[in-house]
Amino acid sequence: MMARQFCTFSVGELFLGIEVMRIQEVLRDWIITPVPTANPAIRGLINLRGQIITAVDLRTCFQIPDRDRDDAPPTILVLDGGKELLSLVVDRSGDVLEVEEECFEEPPETLKSESRRLIQGAYKLEHSLLLVLDVNHVFDLDAATEEA
Repeated sequence: MMARQFCTFSVGELFLGIEVMRIQEVLRDWIITPVPTANPAIRGLINLRGQIITAVDLRTCFQIPDRDRDDAPPTILVLDGGKELLSLVVDRSGDVLEVEEECFEEPPETLKSESRRLIQGAYKLEHSLLLVLDVNHVFDLDAATEEA
């Protein structure tokens, strides 16, 4: 049996995961500088020890309404894309879960096309589903923004 480890997080009611190997670090209460005229999914830029990194807002990507201002500040997941870094703005980070490969299912055909691009599939857990974020599509979103 093959098992994979995922860093879990939530965006609205969604329970999502990214392979642990792709996460460089988790930031809390970090300043995000807005960028005028950027793609709506781009929340802004962060300065991480002198490196400027794009911050992608997953609430916007999944068409989830903004959080209340009274809520806890969002968490930022910094991803390693090989030649560049990218960060994701999420509501909360969770635990690292190890899941068995045989519990994986492809996304259903009934999902909207944008959701199908963002979600690789789901792992069936005891009381929920862990949706696996397609990190490569998120990096493609950032690249498309830079070309515009």
